[in-house]
Amino acid sequence: MNPKVTVYITNYNYGPYLEQAIQSVLNQTFTDYELIIIDDGSTDNSKEIINNYKKNKNVYAVFQKNKGLNTSNNVALNLARGKYIVRLDADDYFAPQAVELMVAELERMPGHALVFPDYYNIDIDGNIIEEIKRHDFSNNVTLFDQPAHGACTMIRTDILRSIGGYDEEFNCQDGYDIWLRLLQLYPVKNISLPLFFYRQHQKSITKNEEQLFKTRTQIVEKNVKKRKLKELRVLAIIPVRGKKVDPSSDPLRMVGDKHLIEWTINAAIESDFIQNIAISSSDNELKKFINKKYGDKIIWIEREKELTNINTSIEKTAIHALNIYERNHQEIDSILMLYSDFPFRSTMYINQAIHMFQLHDVDSISTVRKDEDMFFVHSGHGLEPWRRSNKLRLERDDLYRRAGGLHLINKNILLEKKNMLYGKMGHVVVDKKAALKVRSDFDFKVADIIAKGKN
Repeated sequence: MNPKVTVYITNYNYGPYLEQAIQSVLNQTFTDYELIIIDDGSTDNSKEIINNYKKNKNVYAVFQKNKGLNTSNNVALNLARGKYIVRLDADDYFAPQAVELMVAELERMPGHALVFPDYYNIDIDGNIIEEIKRHDFSNNVTLFDQPAHGACTMIRTDILRSIGGYDEEFNCQDGYDIWLRLLQLYPVKNISLPLFFYRQHQKSITKNEEQLFKTRTQIVEKNVKKRKLKELRVLAIIPVRGKKVDPSSDPLRMVGDKHLIEWTINAAIESDFIQNIAISSSDNELKKFINKKYGDKIIWIEREKELTNINTSIEKTAIHALNIYERNHQEIDSILMLYSDFPFRSTMYINQAIHMFQLHDVDSISTVRKDEDMFFVHSGHGLEPWRRSNKLRLERDDLYRRAGGLHLINKNILLEKKNMLYGKMGHVVVDKKAALKVRSDFDFKVADIIAKGKN
């Protein structure tokens, strides 16, 4: 008789944590399960640890050459006999009631594809850092751009097989890909209880931002193509005040071997999803440079003097540039504002923003970075913490700051509301380098060091 649940553990050189992960499955209050342990070519003592559990009738071991996470996921999916399947990473572990509660929720909600819980972040020694409390996805979420974990999320096995399992083109962000593919077909559910312990350490894949964000961009693009979503007609607008108006606006200052403005222009040119690029400025020196360097690749839109004032809203500049553009060129769907003082915001983030806009049907997209610093307010009596420092972190209270100098907005929303921040806003998280804003002499020195190191 087949078990109700397949739990599988993927392991690659996590010997110091592996036994705790295995024991957390064996100690579950729910007992109708099979445990598949997949060792992905470990070179530490993992095999010895796994062999200690092979006598258990519920435990099955697979030893293979290193094939990567998604291949291992599909090995488990092919072997799974359970109605439900859930992965546990070898450096994490379950709370004793995790499987029982997730099974109960899926049994109660037969139309849902998956269920996922809150969790604890723990340090390398297993000490609890904080409890992460997710949104209420059943009642309070309308924008599903914050996915469940790839691990410790229970999925109906037949549904996971029906969408083709895991995409082996990608070697991380498996949960993000599955989330996007299932979301268009089925509702999802979360459990507002912390049911697993997520270890934070340098070997964790989530610490490698560059790889993570690159893979996420590829996943989003592939999902847009699969769904055959309507292509957006995007006009990129690069607004520049110039030094005569704003001393800190220096588009022709060198960063590495390129002028500051070139970094943004080149990133936009390399995108296959932008119809045209326009610069809105009244800086004559910049105009001469652009015409000589880029010719008809860039549309120059003369920015009226009053629009360059520091306290004039950027919406007025965007609308002015849009009206001039559409009088002389084709109609567009959305405007991509690119600010030239973020030189390391790459084409990757431009493409991801456009595809996220399509996938989630939002009014706008901004590039951001999560800010986990401590903030204070002055009460008149002294500084007081703005966000209390404790071990409970509500997802709805997470702070994001605008970073990366990119904002994509629906043209009609901009024209009607004259507000870049109106309506439902999606987000793209950028890495530290892309978030660097270059305005002061110090910023330029830092950017120059980064640029020369990059080249």
